Amino acid sequence: MGIEVSDLSVARGGIKVLEGVSFKLAPDRVLILRGPNGIGKTTLLRAIAGLQPPLGGTISCAPDSLVYAAHADGLKATLSVVENLTFWAQVFGTKDISPAMAAFDLTTLADRPAGALSAGQKRRLGLARLLVTGRPIWILDEPTVSLDVDAVAMFAGAVRAHLAGGGSALMATHIDLGLTEADTLDIAGFRAKAPAPDDFDGAFL
Repeated sequence: MGIEVSDLSVARGGIKVLEGVSFKLAPDRVLILRGPNGIGKTTLLRAIAGLQPPLGGTISCAPDSLVYAAHADGLKATLSVVENLTFWAQVFGTKDISPAMAAFDLTTLADRPAGALSAGQKRRLGLARLLVTGRPIWILDEPTVSLDVDAVAMFAGAVRAHLAGGGSALMATHIDLGLTEADTLDIAGFRAKAPAPDDFDGAFL
């Protein structure tokens, strides 16, 4: 299951940052967004995930097919690793969390409160949530933040398994994950033009 974005424009803080963004993401593929810091990668991903309205354009995908993971890990500090994953599994109507536990090497941490985890362990638990959602399209913003080399490899393995099951992923990352299924899109080419000096209204959009 994939996604198609056509002529999308997005704004940050009321200022248009990207316009005319178009691409297709096919099943079994990864699309990695490239571009300098501040170009609008996070804003674009949030719009595609439905967390903020775009200024224009269309996003076509099946209903309830997307799951979004960003810098926040989305964990309850007082709940254990198992309890956190069980909660999210119940939210998304799934039951078995053991594959997610194994994929991110969380089994030995099963009973530890999330608040007592290291930054990298919290990140692994946050990413493990993806596996219990059952959603085919992953939207990921810098997913490898706080991960060491071994954990990055775990994440890459989880992505490969997701693709093998017919899923797809759209992500912003500067890390080479070694994914042969990955395509790249440099969104610097979609940077929005600055309003003309005489465009009084446009300067405040």
